[in-house]
Amino acid sequence: MYPDFIYVPSSDTILICLINTGSGIPFISALELRPLSKSMYPIDSGAQFSSWRYDLGTLSDREFVRYREDVYDRLWYIYGTLNYNSVRINTSSVIDVHDSNDGYKLPAQVLRTAVQASGAYNNTLSFSKFGNSYTRWYVCFHFAEIAELTQGKKREFIISVNRGDYTSKLITLEYLTPLSICPNRTFESPFHFSIDATMESDLPPILNAFELYTVAPLPYKPTDHADVTAIMDIKRTFRISRDDWQGDPCVPHKYLWNGLTCSSDSTPRIITLNLSSSNLTGKIVTSFSDLTALQYLDLSYNSLDGNVPEFLAQLPNLKTLNLSGNQLKGTVPEALIQKSRNGLLVLGLGENSDLCHPVPCKKKEKKKIKGLIVSLAATSLVVLVLLLIFCALAIYKRKRRVKVFTESNIKLKNSKMAVESNIKPKNQQYSYSEVVRITDNFNTIIGGGGFGKVYLGTLEETQVAVKLLSPSSNQGYKEFRAEAEILVRVHHRNLVSLIGYCDEGKNKALIYEYMANGNLHQYLSVTNMNVLNWNQRIQIAVDTAQGLEYLHNGCKPTIVHRDLKTTNILLNENMEGKIADFGLSRTFAAESDSHVSTRPAGTLGYLDPEFQASGNFNKKSDVYSYGIVLFELITGHPAIIKGPEENTHILDWVYPIIESGDIQNIIDARLHGEFHKNSAWKAVEIAMSCVPPVAIQRPDMSQVLVEIKECLTLEMAHERGQNKTTSNGQLVAASLELESDIAALAR
Repeated sequence: MYPDFIYVPSSDTILICLINTGSGIPFISALELRPLSKSMYPIDSGAQFSSWRYDLGTLSDREFVRYREDVYDRLWYIYGTLNYNSVRINTSSVIDVHDSNDGYKLPAQVLRTAVQASGAYNNTLSFSKFGNSYTRWYVCFHFAEIAELTQGKKREFIISVNRGDYTSKLITLEYLTPLSICPNRTFESPFHFSIDATMESDLPPILNAFELYTVAPLPYKPTDHADVTAIMDIKRTFRISRDDWQGDPCVPHKYLWNGLTCSSDSTPRIITLNLSSSNLTGKIVTSFSDLTALQYLDLSYNSLDGNVPEFLAQLPNLKTLNLSGNQLKGTVPEALIQKSRNGLLVLGLGENSDLCHPVPCKKKEKKKIKGLIVSLAATSLVVLVLLLIFCALAIYKRKRRVKVFTESNIKLKNSKMAVESNIKPKNQQYSYSEVVRITDNFNTIIGGGGFGKVYLGTLEETQVAVKLLSPSSNQGYKEFRAEAEILVRVHHRNLVSLIGYCDEGKNKALIYEYMANGNLHQYLSVTNMNVLNWNQRIQIAVDTAQGLEYLHNGCKPTIVHRDLKTTNILLNENMEGKIADFGLSRTFAAESDSHVSTRPAGTLGYLDPEFQASGNFNKKSDVYSYGIVLFELITGHPAIIKGPEENTHILDWVYPIIESGDIQNIIDARLHGEFHKNSAWKAVEIAMSCVPPVAIQRPDMSQVLVEIKECLTLEMAHERGQNKTTSNGQLVAASLELESDIAALAR
């Protein structure tokens, strides 16, 4: 058997993907395509496979008929008779298959032979084929009258499939003229057909050939044809050579092109496209205008030149457009500016030195120009005065701090109680007596861990958190010192800030900014009634990624946290996430550096499997931990799920559900389905990319940050779609106007 497929494509492009379904790595030796007429073998969905094409009535000993006899290169297998009551008939007359109205164009050799019911005993031809309960069948019957009938005689019959599930009209044949009948539907198994002569027929039924196929349902519909054409043109124009930009852009979902997000419609559409930092050059091509379902487009930090095209404003669903960091020039289309002002579009245009807002670029009357100059001059004067006042205040405050700091140092040096600290970076140092006063004699405990207890304090009317080293701490002075030395030299909005420390003999404490909403673990707990919504979860994921990316790539040398977990992600009064607890952190002088640990580090459930096996840890160990944290945000389950008999790691719980493709059962049930499906799938994919057991397979945090920001943008775009005129949109528009005015002023 030589298997083949018959597939009716929905467009002029066919994309073929071989996937390992559990039986081993797929391979292909050769792929041959044979074009067919669109009217042939019509079927609504799926592909016809495992063909049986039977050439009936032949006495030939050859195996099959094929090209050149068959113009479509179909293989027709020799099949003598259907059953015991059928006989062979044949003719040597010419059958002109090319001039007939039958588009199937069977080979003349096939049509010159047939089987005929014996007539004397039976006026029926029948055939049966069995399959399993899931098999569906597609059939085509082919006829040609090869017996020259005497005057007044006729051959008339009816086809019945699956005992009346399908019944044809009355069929009569013309001498030496082909006729093909395909019911244009599928049939359940077991499959059976019969061809029965009518009461008025003088001759028994005949059948020259028939085709039988099993129908393989295709699990995915291909991506919208216009979207495929557009993205292929973009790929070709900008010479994008990403390895994963192969096949259909959106399906299978597991192999979605990197940088794309697609809708979950029956016919997928491209809804986000992130080509930031992709080395694109040239002008923005019109193919982008054909991606009409696009909601998010990021072309930032490339080398695109020319004007910002007007057609971008015509994309009906576009909610975010980022063109920052290119070489664009000329005037920004008024339609784009208007959409941003109305809160319908988040527009990024920064770092394009030759790009200008429509108003300053228009040529105006001299009177208006004069008025603008006066206005700008007045504005400049006000700005200049404000800058001078600001600088004077800054200088005064700095001198004041220096004076206070100097006086403080003098007092400490003269004090018998002052003990010199071993911590080299001198941030704000406090004595133990000051710590007692700040914490009101350690009155209020707000947390604790291996290091010791954490107390609520007040410093200059501002609440702070004071972590006091316990004499019985199983971490000790090394962790205290490591945390202090790191925090006094790193500063980022998503890292908990160190205000000061105490290092006075056995009394050691770290003083932090106070995080009013505790830690993330508390908010994800099943006992917490204030359930984080989906937007908050993704925003916290972005905050955490920003802090971790800064430690990995913004600090020199690189800092690896080594103990990232939900209890070490703290939340301030605005629910902004900040990374804390740097006691186990380590620095690396080079990108390729790693460290061999001889003692436990990290927390069970978050530990990198490669680190557990070898003791080596590096930046990718933190990436693994981030993936676990992200899965906790997505699912609402802890890293280790406790069971009545045994505990389960969150990955062991989530993997089978991901394989089933059921996003509803992955997302925290407490959200009651209130999340954007595309954003949710994007988050799951990001988490999956972070947790391969081999570190080299994980992305860098900079890439993770780009992806999780895109996930947040999807969710925000979805929310704006629910409420087009939000205050956030108005603030964005106002901010864009202000940026534009400042840019005009600078020019």
